Amino acid sequence: MLSWYDAHARALPWRAAPGSNAPDPYRVWLSEIMLQQTTVAAVTPRFAAFVTRWPSVEALAAAPEADLMAAWAGLGYYARARNLHACARAVVERGGFPATEAGLRELPGIGAYTAAAIAAIAFGERAVVVDANVARVVARLFVIAQPLPAAMPALRDATDTITPDARAGDFAQAMMDLGSSICTPRSPHCLGCPLSADCVAYRAGNPEGFPVKPAKAAKPQRYGTIFWAEEAGKVLLVTRPPRGLLGGMRALPTGPWADTPPGLADPPFDADWRMLRDTVAHVFTHFRLELALAVVRADGHVAVGAWWPLTELDSVGLPTVFAKAAAAIRRAT
Repeated sequence: MLSWYDAHARALPWRAAPGSNAPDPYRVWLSEIMLQQTTVAAVTPRFAAFVTRWPSVEALAAAPEADLMAAWAGLGYYARARNLHACARAVVERGGFPATEAGLRELPGIGAYTAAAIAAIAFGERAVVVDANVARVVARLFVIAQPLPAAMPALRDATDTITPDARAGDFAQAMMDLGSSICTPRSPHCLGCPLSADCVAYRAGNPEGFPVKPAKAAKPQRYGTIFWAEEAGKVLLVTRPPRGLLGGMRALPTGPWADTPPGLADPPFDADWRMLRDTVAHVFTHFRLELALAVVRADGHVAVGAWWPLTELDSVGLPTVFAKAAAAIRRAT
């Protein structure tokens, strides 16, 4: 795997070249948090923008939380952004990143996988790193038939047996790259795989059968209404409560999200709201959401929130669901 990685490693802005000195732990940590539930293609330009704006963990720790949350918009799972800020402050308070997996686990927002990845990649510690790509490679290599997520302990144990003492970080990244480019979920390129001779699933002719995934449960459907109040070239925005879904983010006002359409319940102020024909759909991790769109000319109504210039709306950093709604409303009005 290390020989294959030396020849085929992806060039990524948070990585050091294969076999070279460990990269900056700040960049490794930031990339690992960003990459959770997000693709390399989506993260790469956002990572560049982050490190340009906040080139060190000290700069990130000192940033206003609202600025960080706005910059995070579109990456999803906004609790990660709040934890990112808390973690940066904790690192600064202790004088730098811990160099061990155990020490990293003590920081806010760093779980088992992230601690292992940072310890191996940034500090060269032997740590067992199992992300989705590594899990797929190992499940096929050893034919681990237990369904996910219950198979994770067995996958970690199997990965432990093949993780080397030296260059553990390069090995982890090699396995990630192999899963991304060759040992793909569908139509894996087994003939080009450096592990094919040892892969039990390949020899059995069934690599796509692993890892075994449980049947997906249908996501519940929920409904809501987004309120668009416009006045003198400005639109009303609110800040969502600090805890909960999309907590602390700037957003368009919205009524309750319920099992049935709530209509015009809980508008930001009483007015002659007009419902548009268009709706906006969005899928969260645990449910699907369909949003009706209500609009009004504010005409001096007093409301809690901030009036934001329409010409600057794209710079606010609205969460994706609200950005979708804003685009749909602007097309329709």
